[in-house]
Amino acid sequence: MHFNREAWDKIATSRRKWFTPATADQIDAARRGDFSIRLTATKPIPASWIGDVRDRSILALAAGGGHQGPVLAAAGAHVTVVDFSAGQLAIDQRLAREHDLAIETIQADMADLALLAAEQFDLVINPCSVNFVPNVRPVWKAAARVLKPGGVLISGVIQPVNFLFDAVKRDRGKLKVRFKIPYSDLDLPPEELDQTIGPERPIDFGHSLTDLLGGQLDAGFMLTDIMEDGWGGDDALSDRIATFMATRAVKGT
Repeated sequence: MHFNREAWDKIATSRRKWFTPATADQIDAARRGDFSIRLTATKPIPASWIGDVRDRSILALAAGGGHQGPVLAAAGAHVTVVDFSAGQLAIDQRLAREHDLAIETIQADMADLALLAAEQFDLVINPCSVNFVPNVRPVWKAAARVLKPGGVLISGVIQPVNFLFDAVKRDRGKLKVRFKIPYSDLDLPPEELDQTIGPERPIDFGHSLTDLLGGQLDAGFMLTDIMEDGWGGDDALSDRIATFMATRAVKGT
């Protein structure tokens, strides 16, 4: 979606970031094997989900911005970062130059990985991003195609419950159910849509668990673990229920 691409290009040069670029200290630590990465808001994924990444081929899918890719490359992986925002990829390219990291960057839609060969990667890392596409199932199918048999998909997703409530009232600490799942910003009244999306606010889509989890199963994955997370800070909903989920799934052999 052109609107979302332009929004993420603007976010790349602003202070509004989901994941801050890796620091020199984090990259040095990763070179010593001491690293962690986040795919959701606050918690790092378990180290056991990834294991030793040295000499493994890793696709950082929809992961531009300089967080996951540089850390994994510093830890010894062969990393390809795919993102549809040139601005986000520019951050990975800058860090690769500054720290002498072998990172390939490709500008592409996460649901269309035709530029990549089938069965190319050992691991696909996908931070929270599928909420920016109207249909998540093609993303899972694209990831399955480029993974080797037995390869691993680790993805962060926003749970459906996050999209049920009126945003204005939620910001005031009150929870009022207003929307249904699946959700789309594009279904908002025109005047409200103009106030919701903007130069640094991409269009959001809230997917069902059937598509988030069942879609992975349909694409040929077997779920092996799940981790839940919240927004952190003062969020009325996260105080009551997890609003994020990270999944680990293995492609069938």
